[in-house]
Amino acid sequence: MPNETTSHVKLQCRSVWKLFGSGASAALRSADGNLTDEALAKAGFIGAVRDVNLDVQEGEIFVIMGLSGSGKSTLVRCMSRLIEPTSGEILFNGENLLAASPARMIEIRRHQMGMVFQHFALLPHLSVLGNVAFPLEVQGVDRQTRQERAREMIELVGLKGREDFFPNELSGGQQQRVGIARSLCVEPEIWFLDEPFSALDPLIRGEMQDEFIRLQGVLKKTIVFITHDFDEAIRLADRIAIMKDGRVVQIGTPEELVINPADDYVAEFTHNVTKAKVIRVGSLMKPLPDLEPNDGYGGEVSVVQTIADVAPLFINSVKPLRVVGVDGEPAGCLMRDDVVAIMMQA
Repeated sequence: MPNETTSHVKLQCRSVWKLFGSGASAALRSADGNLTDEALAKAGFIGAVRDVNLDVQEGEIFVIMGLSGSGKSTLVRCMSRLIEPTSGEILFNGENLLAASPARMIEIRRHQMGMVFQHFALLPHLSVLGNVAFPLEVQGVDRQTRQERAREMIELVGLKGREDFFPNELSGGQQQRVGIARSLCVEPEIWFLDEPFSALDPLIRGEMQDEFIRLQGVLKKTIVFITHDFDEAIRLADRIAIMKDGRVVQIGTPEELVINPADDYVAEFTHNVTKAKVIRVGSLMKPLPDLEPNDGYGGEVSVVQTIADVAPLFINSVKPLRVVGVDGEPAGCLMRDDVVAIMMQA
C-alpha cells in the first residue's frame, strides 16, 4: 500500500501556465493570468499547461495522469524548471522556484530533487557503480564516499553483485533499476518520475511497480509520478490529478475518482476499474453495534484496506468483521452482503 501522507506541503503549484508562442507572457499579463480557450486559439498559442493549482504533501505518492498531449510531462518539467513556466508560482518548501537564480536551481536539482524518465539515459561507458555514483561525482563528493553510497543504493534496488556490469549487459528492467538507484543516490527530498516503466514489457512493468512500492515503504519519499495508465495510478497513488488539454480536471484519492468522477472524461478512465480494488473498508463499514453479535466477529480489518483485500475472509464465514481505525481503535463493522455487492460490480 502507498504510505500514509502527512499534513506538510512539500510542493505547491499556483496558477501555473506554460504557453508556447510569441508574446505569451505579455498576453497572460494583459488578461490578468486568465486566458480563455478561445483567446488562446485566436492568438495562436499552444496551452501546454493551463492555470494549474495543486499541492503535493510530504511523503505522498502524487500521480499526475492523462492521455498523450494532456500536459502531464510538461507540468512535471515545469515543477523542476527544466521547462520555464510562462507564469504562476511553484513553491518548494515555501521557496518560489520561479524567482530562483539559475545557480540556485542547479543547487536544488543536484541536492534536493531526483528524476527518473521513461528512457533510462545511462552512460554506456560507465559501469553500474559508475552510473549510480555519477550525480555525487558531479557534486564533488570524494570517491570513497560516493562509491559507498552508490553501493547502498545498488543493493537497495536489488542489483548487488552487478556493480561492474555495463548498461548493455543488463535487461531493460535492470537498466531502469540503475536509473532509480542513480536518482536516489543524492537522497532527494522530492522524486520526479515521468512514465518510468512504460517502455518495459508488461511482466517486468508489474515487477517494477512491486519494487517501487517496496522502495517507498522503506524510503517514504515525496513522489510526483507521471503515467497514462490508470491501473498503474490506482496501484501506486495516494492521490491522483487527472489532466486534459493542459488543465487539471480532478484531484482525489483513487477511491474518490472511481466513486465520484468529476465529468465524463474522468469516468472514462475509471469505468473499467474493479471497484473492489479501490474502495476501502472505511467507506463501506457500518456503525459498530452496541452489543457484539451472538456468534462474534469473523476477524478484524483496517479502515484503509481495500474490499478486495478483505473479501477472502468471508469465503467460509458470514460473520461480520470488526473494523479498526488507523489508531487501532474500533471504528465500525463490515457486513458480508455489502462486500459481495461490491465484488459483483465491474
